Amino acid sequence: MYDIYNWPTSNGRKVNIMVEELEVDYKIHPISLGNGEQFTPEFTTLNPNQKIPVVIDQDGPGGKPFTLFESGAILMYMGEKHGNLFPQALDKRYEVMQWLMFQMGGIGPNFGQAHHFRRAAPERVPYGIERYTNETRRLWGVLDDRLNEQEWVAAGEFTIADIAVFPWLMRYEWQGISFDEFPNVSRWYNAVEERPGVQRGLDAQKPG
Repeated sequence: MYDIYNWPTSNGRKVNIMVEELEVDYKIHPISLGNGEQFTPEFTTLNPNQKIPVVIDQDGPGGKPFTLFESGAILMYMGEKHGNLFPQALDKRYEVMQWLMFQMGGIGPNFGQAHHFRRAAPERVPYGIERYTNETRRLWGVLDDRLNEQEWVAAGEFTIADIAVFPWLMRYEWQGISFDEFPNVSRWYNAVEERPGVQRGLDAQKPG
């Protein structure tokens, strides 16, 4: 049983999709970012960095509750524990981890900054808009080239790498991107979106 402290952001959706793909028991505890609930003492005890998602595995190692934050770490932990969506073969496992790090270190930070400068900044900052829109477009291109080579992001199968990348592409309009420019990403995106587990994960928690 997983207690999930979460909000349906790009990072938050990863975990909701993961538990639905694994078909494991879970309970979502909404943490409203708009209301600042991530800054409460109670939540800070779970994650001193005051970010969602946080997961408590009530049946963790040694049968004891185990608390984990950082979405990438959570995906790896669940994949390892349940023996699914995270290949066992060393070469395939590190291929998946490589593309997971691509999302964590490239897509997440740069797409997030593109969202900020294009939509949320209190004043228009042309340098910020140009810098992060261009880098976002470049990263879409890297992904499109990758998906020209194989059906899924890594290891020739649907994995935590696909789960990590997918929610960030849902905000393509915020990034000034059209799927028409990236046909391989478009094909992959549709295939991920059609998965029943992904749909259930997206439906598990709605904004607002």
